[in-house]
Amino acid sequence: MDRIGDVALFLRVLDSGSISAAARSLHLSVAVASQRLKRLERDLGVRLLHRTTRQLSVTPEGAALAEQGRVLVDEIETLTAGLRHAGASVTGTLRVTTAAMFGQQYISPLIPEFLALHPNVKLSFDLGDETLDLVKSGFDLAIRIGDLEDSNLVARKLATNRRVLCASPKYLRRHGVPKTPADLKQHQCLILAGRHGRRDVWHGVRVNGRIDSNQGELLRDAALGGLGIAMHSTWHVWEDLRAGRLQIVLPNYPIPDTGIYAVTPHRRLIPPRVRAFIEFLAARFGENPPWGEVK
Repeated sequence: MDRIGDVALFLRVLDSGSISAAARSLHLSVAVASQRLKRLERDLGVRLLHRTTRQLSVTPEGAALAEQGRVLVDEIETLTAGLRHAGASVTGTLRVTTAAMFGQQYISPLIPEFLALHPNVKLSFDLGDETLDLVKSGFDLAIRIGDLEDSNLVARKLATNRRVLCASPKYLRRHGVPKTPADLKQHQCLILAGRHGRRDVWHGVRVNGRIDSNQGELLRDAALGGLGIAMHSTWHVWEDLRAGRLQIVLPNYPIPDTGIYAVTPHRRLIPPRVRAFIEFLAARFGENPPWGEVK
């Protein structure tokens, strides 16, 4: 187990950013931690870290070890924890990444309840709209919305992601209400643009407009300001729809649903903390999600 322990120490150095911080978190002296890292490098025959007096950076070999080693260490920790506590103990740091707006609106309010249920768990969140590599970035779990691309990941559907076209009453009074998808060509459309390009084909029609953005909140604000028609998930705009600040456009032409998923790396052993968080979210988002249904 010495080799596994040394790999775990190396991963802790990467996560904390310094040997001294990693040593403190593991109740080791800096000298012992440094010796163990040198031993690991000597045993593997490669340099894992570039060390200077001011900076610590990982080598390509170190990055490769981190990618594969994190999975191994997590599985060993899960196995030993299960043997000690018969699979009942939920402990450790849970690293989660999710879209910023969804995380703020629907994950953040649930944190106090989850931590109260599992007092031995720590949470580390990355809220951003970039799709990160879970293994390379060291995340246990991602909450992803839409169509899934990576077949090397394991996904559990938490809720349906319903999408609608919507605009403000002010915009529709000024520019008229589209009756068919072909009418969208005559309207200002607020377009989401991301790493896969502009999502500008709606109902088989290529649309255009004066505003596009990679940030859904800006497009929502533009729609509320009467600047055009936007495509949004109902979880994002259901309160605006309920209040009448936005109206559904082309309600007789529904957009195919996608999903909201909990996504994990493909592992034989899923840590109890990950399993507990997925079950917790599934219970909160499943049949009665916190966003209301709209007609």
